[in-house]
Amino acid sequence: MEGECFNKLPEGCVSTILSFTSPPEACKYSMVCPMFRAAAESDVVWQRFLPADYRHILSRLVQPLMFSSRKELFLGLCSPNLIEGGNKSFKLDKWSGKKSYILSLRDLSIAWADDPIYWSWRSTPESRAFGLDLIPSEISVEVSNRTQVCYGTAYLSCGDSKKKEMERLFYGNRIEMLKSRVIEGDGRVLCERGDGWMEIELGDFFNGDQGDEEVKMSLREVKGQHLKGGLIIEGIEVRPKCI
Repeated sequence: MEGECFNKLPEGCVSTILSFTSPPEACKYSMVCPMFRAAAESDVVWQRFLPADYRHILSRLVQPLMFSSRKELFLGLCSPNLIEGGNKSFKLDKWSGKKSYILSLRDLSIAWADDPIYWSWRSTPESRAFGLDLIPSEISVEVSNRTQVCYGTAYLSCGDSKKKEMERLFYGNRIEMLKSRVIEGDGRVLCERGDGWMEIELGDFFNGDQGDEEVKMSLREVKGQHLKGGLIIEGIEVRPKCI
């Protein structure tokens, strides 16, 4: 009886109802029947899943997207797209439609970034190296009005157990002495991403309705007084938190 009632609804009505769901749910409901499939594929549904400023986002893309429907546009924006002349990357979360950005190195403020003695600007997509694991780095995320400040520590280690054992054997006392200089935090560690890179969470902040605000993110280690090397950085990603 319920199926018959739904079949009597106009396709436009079903599309409007599905537009209040989510992208995964719309795809799931498209398998119910041909009428639901047509409704779930309509621009009415996928227009609502797009961010309100999607036209502005499209104008910032380095490479224009080709699409024939709002669903194709949504799926195209779910893949990383370069914006701002290639200095940032943008994509939508395919489960929620929320926006995320990756700030490239050229958009970051890095100490001595222009001095080739300290940093080399090279593209090495296959390289994964880390060398700042002797002492935890201090990390923070701060909103401009300072009502939200998040502090912590991070261990930039490649996770090599043999290397860690050797460090404890030869540098045990020095490591403990260095750690005592660092502001105590939760000691976050690296984890592997789906794209092969390693990442570490710097912190989080709430994006409310207060208008545009400046967010300051930092990772630094200046208390160890030892040389560092082997760190390759892709950028900083700002993405919605999974709830």
